This record gives sequence, C-alpha cells and structure tokens, in this order.
Amino acid sequence: MSIKILMPALSPTMTEGNLAKWHVKEGDQVNPGDVIAEIETDKATMEVESIDEGIVGKILVAEGTESVPVNQVIGILLEDGEDASAANEAPATAAPAPETTDTPPAADEAPAAEAEAVPAAPAAAPAASSGDVKASPLARRIADQAGVDLGAVQGSGAHGKVVRSDVEAAMTGGAPAAKSGTANISMSGALPAAVDGSGNRLFASPLARRMAAQSGVDLGGVKGSGPDGRIVKRDVDEAIASGASNVAEPESATGTAPVELQAAVPGDTSEVVKLSTMRKVIAQRMAESKSQVPHFYLTMDCELDELLNIRKALNAAQEDVKISVNDFVIRACAMGLMEVPAANVAYEGEGFMRRFHTADISVAVAIPGGLITPIVRAAEQKGFKQISADMKDLATRARDGKLAQEEYQGGSFSVSNLGMFGVKQFDAVINPPQACILAVGAGEQRPVVKDGEIVPATVMTCTLSVDHRVVDGAIGAELLAAIKRYIENPALMLL
Repeated sequence: MSIKILMPALSPTMTEGNLAKWHVKEGDQVNPGDVIAEIETDKATMEVESIDEGIVGKILVAEGTESVPVNQVIGILLEDGEDASAANEAPATAAPAPETTDTPPAADEAPAAEAEAVPAAPAAAPAASSGDVKASPLARRIADQAGVDLGAVQGSGAHGKVVRSDVEAAMTGGAPAAKSGTANISMSGALPAAVDGSGNRLFASPLARRMAAQSGVDLGGVKGSGPDGRIVKRDVDEAIASGASNVAEPESATGTAPVELQAAVPGDTSEVVKLSTMRKVIAQRMAESKSQVPHFYLTMDCELDELLNIRKALNAAQEDVKISVNDFVIRACAMGLMEVPAANVAYEGEGFMRRFHTADISVAVAIPGGLITPIVRAAEQKGFKQISADMKDLATRARDGKLAQEEYQGGSFSVSNLGMFGVKQFDAVINPPQACILAVGAGEQRPVVKDGEIVPATVMTCTLSVDHRVVDGAIGAELLAAIKRYIENPALMLL
C-alpha cells in the first residue's frame, strides 16, 4: 500500500515548518536514509530522510511553501510494484492530525485506512532493525528504541502488518488502537488538562483542547459527544460555529487581544515584516516563560584575574584548541550543579519535577534569525580542551543548520553570554522546562577592596535566573556561590 510522507515534528516546540527544498522528484526511487527534503523548523533548516523504500508517487506540497502544519501529508511514497494511480487517488491536501483519545473509538467510527502515515525522519534517526516480521519502518524504529520483540506483537495493519499503534499498545500492555489513516506523531508536548470554573477536570481530547485554546472556546460550556461524554473536535467545531456565549475572544500568547496592524500613514517609512517560523516560536516560548514561570534573580560579581592567567598558560601550552572564558564558565556551572544537585532539576508539571544526574549545559548561540542552544553533554566529565572543541563544533554546525535533534533538545541548565558585546549585566529568560539559566556579562577592570586597600581587578557580573516552583532562593544562592568559587579559583576545576 502507498505510504503518506508527513511533515515531521523535528523539535518539541515545532507546530509548523517551511518546506524549503525537495531533493527528489516524482518517479525517483528512494531508500531508507536517503535525504528527501530540507525543512525550515523553529530552530534551523534541517535535512530529513526517508525511513522507507519506494518510489516517489506524488509531491503534494511544493518547495518554498511556508507554514505547513506538522503531520500534514507532503508526499506519497509507492511500494514496489504499486501502480502510480494509487498516488493519484490520494487526497490533494491532507487533513489535520487526528485527535488522540484515552479510549479507542468505536469500531463504526474508525475510518478505513488506504495508506499508512509515516513521518519523514530527521537526519539523526537510527536505521530500522532487520527481521522477518512484517512491520512498518516506523514500528520497527519504535520497537528497537523500546526493546519490544516484534515477534510477540500482533499486527492490525493490512495483511497483519505491525504498525506504530501495535507497538505502542505492546509497550503499555493494552490493546492496539483502532487503525486510522494517519498517525499522531506530534512531539510538541502535551497540553495541560482542561478544568471548569470550579476546578473540576473536563475530559477532552488533546486536539479539542488545542482548538479551544486557539479559538478562545470555554470548554466548561461545551457538551461532549465522545465516549463517556468526552469533548472531541466536532464539539468544539459546533461551539465555534454556533457563536454561543461560551466562545470568548481569543487571546495572544501574552494574554492580550490580537492587535490589528496599523494602516500606513502618509510619510511613514516603516514596513511590516512577516515573522519567520523560528522567530514566531521564540516569541511564543519567551512569552510563556515570562508569564507562567515565576522567575527570581540572583547576582554576583566574579573576579577573573586568576582564570585569565590559567587560560593564557593553557593556550600557550597547546595550539590546536583555543580555550575561551566561556569554556571555563561552562565547566564551572557543571561543577556547581554536581555540588548542588538540588538545583539540577526541571519542572515537569502536574506535581512532578525531573532530577538530572549529569550536567548537560545548553549554551545560547546566535544564528541568523534567532538563536539555538546546543548542548555540552556531561560537562562535569570533560576538561577545558574537550569543552572548547565541542563548543566550536556545535556552534559551527548550529549556524549551518546541521545540528541533529538530540544535540539541541534537552539539557539541564543554560548559559547565555553577552560579554563579547560589552554588556555588563542582564537578566536572561528561563528556557522551560529547565529551572535555571546563567546570564554572563563582560569582564572589565573595576576597583575592588582587598585587605583594606582599593586595587584594580578584572570583574565579571553573573546573574542566575531561577524557577521558584522547583528551586528555592537558598538553593539558587548556594549554586551561584559555587559557580563563583570555581570561576575565581579555576585550579579547583583541574582536580
């Protein structure tokens, strides 16, 4: 059967992408691992690979198309021996991603599937495992990652083929979900549970909650028609169409009503520029962070003279890698997090937090149109030379849009350094779900008092932004004091 190629979710925050370029044309033979397209995501332009073999039967979204929703069908792949007419029978445009419910839909509600939806894979996706069991490439990939034996999984696809929902059911010990024409593969994260005015939970599908949030619909006034009274997509559609009083004016990410663009006036030399996908996501995430995360800030001055002396000696001793002040800061943060593990956490929501056992330091890197935060993994286990080499490689590939997904997703702590621009001090916005970010200013000569005398010293101001939901003031202060101690006594980081 034909296979639908979907717009992949290449990052947790991605809801749409721009189809920058096709690397294949209709009639081309592709194999697993072949690069088929370039997608501009909220982070960078990334290559995507095919995770199946076949012939490109139809391209449904032209290159250069902007704002293609995640999970929309962008092309059709034909299996060996399949006639090209199968692609012509496919819909010219794809329906939006189906809603997911906690209970399988009734059998008479499950649509018949003519093609299995398979997302294009990011370049870093592992190859599918081999085996005699008839299974889709996506099902094989998920089974490999989860350690599921495909031989013990009953397939619900055509001719008993094992598909994604079968593997997921085996992982949870439940029955396979009713097969549908598309697969819900969104990686953008779960929406919070819906509640009514009294705080009682409302049972609604994720798609219904997302639609309600975008349209300003109060789910407390919507009657569900799904199983056990669950609110589903058609209920929200009806509420929007009815124009009833339960439909509120939609709000923007900042909590204010949408603002109409101001009409041009005579003599006005300004212009309105459309935000890039990356810029829109940055705007949304920063607004959510400042409005939903209770920030508090701690500031300390760090003397750099000893650090600069050791840095000079290390760089003089070898020439292949030049160690920067930022490399020392990354290492100091990693050592500080190991010393104060209560600060090496992330807020998970719904009464949970995640505690990290390594210091995975996300470092803000400016790229055209925005920024990205590649991660130095387990920085507490690396020396200055290795950290410097890692950062040079990550920053170069970040600016070229060549980072793999796992190289910029995750992380337990962030560092943002604007010292190279001469900025003395600033307060950075936390990157959820992380709980802390260190803002690093410029090192400059300042007068300091030592032994009762005023003497010059190179001083750098550091400000720690902290999420008060999971890290208290005393813990944040302990962490910043530890970072300061390592920066001012860099020999401690050599032990």
